This record gives sequence, C-alpha cells and structure tokens, in this order.
Amino acid sequence: MRGRVRYLVAAVVLLAGVMSFGRTAGAVHDESFQLDGDVSASTTTNIGGNVQTLDWDSFFDSAGAEKPLPSGFTASVFSKDFRTAPNGSFDTSDPTTFTTGGKDKLPIASGWTCTASNNVNSKTDIMNEYAATFVDSNGHQILYFGQERNSTNGDANVAFWFLQDDVACDGSSGTANFTGNHTDGDLLIVSAFTNGGGVSTIDVYRWNGGANGTLGTTSVAHGVDCQNTAANDSVCATTNDSTSISTPWTTANKTNGVGHSLLTSGFFEGGLDLTATDLAGHCFNTFLGDTRTSQSLTSTIFDYSLGQLGECTTEVVTTPTPSGTVTIPPAGTVSTSDSAQVTVDGVNGDFTATLKFFLCGPLGLQTTTTCDTGGVQIGSTQNLTTGGTYGSSTATVTSAGRYCWRADFSGDDSLGVPDGSDSSASECFKVNPRQPTLSTQAGAGPVTFGQPVTDTATIGNTANQPGTGGLGNGSINPTTPGAKAAGTISFTLYKDDCTTVATGTGGPFPKTVTVNGDGTYGPVSFTPDAPGTYHWVATYGGNPPNTLASLASDSVCGADPNEDVVVQQIATSLSTAPSAYPNDTDTITSSKPGDLLPANGTVTFSLYQAGGGKSALQNCTAGGAGGQIYTQTNTGVGGAHQVTTATSNTTVAVNTNGTYYWLVVYDPGDAQHVGRQSQCLENTVMTFTNDPG
Repeated sequence: MRGRVRYLVAAVVLLAGVMSFGRTAGAVHDESFQLDGDVSASTTTNIGGNVQTLDWDSFFDSAGAEKPLPSGFTASVFSKDFRTAPNGSFDTSDPTTFTTGGKDKLPIASGWTCTASNNVNSKTDIMNEYAATFVDSNGHQILYFGQERNSTNGDANVAFWFLQDDVACDGSSGTANFTGNHTDGDLLIVSAFTNGGGVSTIDVYRWNGGANGTLGTTSVAHGVDCQNTAANDSVCATTNDSTSISTPWTTANKTNGVGHSLLTSGFFEGGLDLTATDLAGHCFNTFLGDTRTSQSLTSTIFDYSLGQLGECTTEVVTTPTPSGTVTIPPAGTVSTSDSAQVTVDGVNGDFTATLKFFLCGPLGLQTTTTCDTGGVQIGSTQNLTTGGTYGSSTATVTSAGRYCWRADFSGDDSLGVPDGSDSSASECFKVNPRQPTLSTQAGAGPVTFGQPVTDTATIGNTANQPGTGGLGNGSINPTTPGAKAAGTISFTLYKDDCTTVATGTGGPFPKTVTVNGDGTYGPVSFTPDAPGTYHWVATYGGNPPNTLASLASDSVCGADPNEDVVVQQIATSLSTAPSAYPNDTDTITSSKPGDLLPANGTVTFSLYQAGGGKSALQNCTAGGAGGQIYTQTNTGVGGAHQVTTATSNTTVAVNTNGTYYWLVVYDPGDAQHVGRQSQCLENTVMTFTNDPG
C-alpha cells in the first residue's frame, strides 16, 4: 500500500478545499505568506489590509526539518544541496549537476544526464531550495518556491520544473541517464534577476504531449517582481536585492563560507497561482530546480536539486473476505472477494484510471509472503474516474492453503496521479484442511480357530479434492469440481502384545482399501494361525491438501475395545454310551461218583432278550419277543467227573436297558449219560445311563 509520505525536497502540489488565511480574492503575493525577499516571518507586512504573518521560517526549523503546517497549507518541503568538509568548511563538490549540453527542452529519459562535479561554479551552485503549497478561500491552488545561491556575481537565471512522473538520477558513480518521463501538463518556471537588482521577469511554460512531446515556447503565465506588481497578479518573484539576510538553517556563500547568511541577491522566491493560470488539476510528484545560462529555453543548465514531492497521493486500502482463518467445507469450496478503498488526493476533477484485483495462492500455510506480484486476475479490469470503494468479483478457491489478494490502481499519468497497490499481510487469509474422523469396529467375536476375523472403518468429515482446469494451478475458479476425498485406509492385526503383527492367512499387512469420500469401508479379513487375543489398528493416510490424515490416537493398539477380537480353541464334546459283552459259564457234573463224563460232549449257549409280558420259556425261543442275539457252542466238553465251560463273547455288545436270558444245552455225546437243558431262568437285568457331555 502506498501511503502519504512527505519527502524533504523542494516543492509540492496542491489540494483543494482547505481553509485559507488569505482573502477571498487577491494576487499571489498578498496572501498570508510573505513574498518579501527574506525568510523571516518577523518582518510582518500588511498588503491591502491583509496582515502577512508567515514566511519560510514558519515551515522549517534551524535544521531544515519541517514544522507543523499552518492552516491552509497542504505541504512544505526543504532540500539541502551543498556539502561541508569534515572541518565544517564549504565543499565545492556536488553529486547533482547536469552534464554539459543539458537542455530543458529535451525529453527526460533520452535527453537528460547527470553527473557528480568536484568543483561547481559558485554562481550556479544551489545551496538550499524549499517550497510550500497553499489553498486560499476561493479554492485557488498556489505554489510558493525559493532558492539560495552561493555567489551573486552578475545576473542570475533560475528555473523550476514541476513534473508529474517519478523522475530521478544517480550520478554518484559517474554520468547517468535520468529515469522517468515528461507528462502532458508538466510546468517549467523560468526567472532572471540581476546582481543588485530585483526580478526582471518570471515566465511559466507548459510541456505538451507525453514522454516525447515538446516544451511550449509561449509563456502560459508571465510576471515580474512581487515588490512592483499590481494586484491580482498570478505569478511573481523577488529577491533580497538590497541587503543580505540571515537564515535559521545552515547555508553558505562564496564570501563568508558556511554559516547563516545570504549575500544580496543570493536569495530568490516566488509564487504561482495554478488555478488562475488554468494550470491546476495535475499532480506534480517531482520537483527539480536548476540554474542556467539565460532565460532562453535552449540555455545550458548546470546545477539542480531534485526530490519526490508525494503531495499528490494515492492510497489503496483493501479488505478481503474471508479474513483470518477458515476451514475448508466438506464440499471443498470457499468463496472469497476483495474490497478496495481508493483515495486520491491532490487532483481536482475526475481522472482516468483502472483497478485490477489479483489473487495469489494457494501458498504454504506457514508462509508469510504476500501477493506483491503475480497471481491471477479475478474479474475484469474496472475503469475508475473518482476515488471510492470498489469490490472485486467473487472467486472460488478449492484447495487448503494461504491466499493473498492484491488491488492494483493504475493512476493517471496524464494528470500525474500516482499508481497504488495494496498487498499487505492483512490481505491474506488461510484455508485450513479438514481433520477427518475415523471409527472402527471389529467383527463379532469370539471366533473359533480357523475362522477369519474382520474389521471395518467408518470415515467422516472429509473434504472434496481441489478442482481442476481453473486459474493459477487450477484450484481457483476451477472448471471441473473436485472429486470426493481419496486416499487409503490401512488395516493391521496385532497379537496381544500390540507389537507383533499377526501371522496366518489373508495377508500381507497392512491391508488397504481405497477411500471415496465419507463412508464405511471393509470388512477386511484375516485368519490367524493360533488362538489368542488380537487387536485391529486402522489408519487413514489423508488426501492432501484438503483432508488430513487420521489422528495419531486412532492408531494406538489396544486403545479401542471395539477393535479387540478373541480367537478360541476348537471346542470338543463328551457323551458316553456304555455297553456290555454278556458271557455265561456251565458246570457239568456226573451223578455217579468217580464217573468220567465223555470227552466229546458239547455245550451250546444261547442269549435272548426278553420281550414284554412273556414267560421265561417263551423268551428263550427263536421266535421270542426279544429274539436270540448271541449263540456259542463249545465242543470237547468232558473227560472228567465235573467240567466247567464258558462263553467267550467279545463281539456282541449289549447297550439297551432290559432283561437278558441264557439258555444252555448240554449234549454228552454218548448213550450212557443224560443230556441237559436249562430252564431259561438265568437272566441279567441291564440298565445303561449315558453321559450327554
């Protein structure tokens, strides 16, 4: 932003509408400011009933520094143009002189050159220059200017350029070209005065055209010595033509050296009513006073004093929306605009200028740079003729980052209205990315070993990605909206120590799923190779620049009970079903003592399961209710008085509750012994109780 700056140089331009000390009408020399041939306000004068109480020492102190401006004055400036040696004596060197052949009529950039001189001719050597501007009660813009010379030998010719462009030259390192150019309406004030006499004439010339225009050869305003002029004059000048004068600030003259005195005719001052001469309405940003060989417009110019006035100012103050810091919405778009307050002082009437708004970004969130240059223009160029508040078009930014606005005011070269720009830090705002939420849920458990464990993740609070095809890098006013947040969610299963990654089938880890905006993702599955307690961990990597990664706390193993799952051992069951293998024995005894049973006898064992409501004998028949379930015949039974034989059942098991009968038949195998059959009374009652497990 270009602010108001007063430079310590010798000239100024005028502002309208300020209260005056002077009368409502009068000549340039009879306002409240004294044009009386000295710098002291103590020499109060009274012209036409108007008491003049102000002079140059009303504006500058003993060091040449500016005092507060009296009412009605808009600026005052002071420029020192001489050097002193280390011992305080006068130094004849000067870094601001024209090179040989310098002419006022030449264009600036192509015709003016400067250099430093080691020994300036004392007659043409400028000591100090100063100026002030004033607006009287009629709104007339009046310019006052003054100059001090080192020597007063012979006649003197001086001139003062008032330029609208920023003009400068640095001859400290040798001959250099001036920078800047003429603008239509630049003014050259030329005057001559004699040694021992007053001002003979003062004339004002106008530059016509632009940089390569021409200096008008006809004076647009003419005046004489202020001491002799009549009323209502628009321009005049005067000198201390009869006596030496003192200055409160340091000056120098050829006779006395450095001090506070000026010799007779060593001081020159004048005034110009810009309004009365139809020369008002321009912003004279640069002042250049020079000394010369004659009043001719083709005369050679020697020493000069130059400075930037800055009285005609442009101020551009902008306010962005939003300001400060915002978070990018889920849709990924932020609307922004800028407003510029343009204030132009020092020019009457309308001007012709343009205003452009630029937006830079996205920059890094931690950067501190501003939009001093570059950026993309938002909206069309606006044409301005007056100051005021102007708004930019609305822009849409779709990327997190830091953005900075700039407003560029072109100024009006034809009137000397300077350009202005605001790219201050207050023009910047931040768009922070969104912090997503991540919640996870392991599959239901416990699960049996050999079965997979699962996990799902739900992500929320994401923002869409930046758009594409727009201005800058595509994130400003994109032609294609940004897609939903992308990125991946990574799942990892840990054993109970939260350090060892689970082993099994379904890997490797991490297992990833692709994100497409808010939603639930998964499930992912894995089959551990051992029973135990396991913990899932899920993390989201984010989708810069608009969506951050999930929080570190989301990836702490074991911190979320919803992520725990138990893998159990394979379950077994126990159920009993008892059974019995029934067996029987038979002892055969001969009834005759000492008699041996035949050796080839047989015994047949038959087992029957009883049926309900049957007699014992009925149960031991082939057609019995239960039926025969086992039979065994033992042969070779005998050979002794008494023998015992038994079954060896290991194949037919009994596991049903009930009564079981044995039927035994003995066949001796000869005619001498009697065979026998049991009565089917021998039985066993079996009761079985199973264990269900």
